[in-house]
Amino acid sequence: MKVKLVVDGKTVPMNHFAQEIMEKVVSGVAESLRGVDPQWKKMVVEVERDDLAD
Repeated sequence: MKVKLVVDGKTVPMNHFAQEIMEKVVSGVAESLRGVDPQWKKMVVEVERDDLAD
C-alpha cells in the first residue's frame, strides 16, 4: 500500500509505520460507509479547513 500526504502543496515524508497508520484509519472509515467497494483500487481524500480567515 502506498500512502502520500500533501499539505498546502508540500509532500510530507512518512515512514512505513506512519503510512500504515494513515492507510488503516482512512480505509477503515471509508470501507464502513455504504456503497464503498471493499476491493477499491485508489482512494482520494481532501480536507480543507474552513475555520481560518483568508
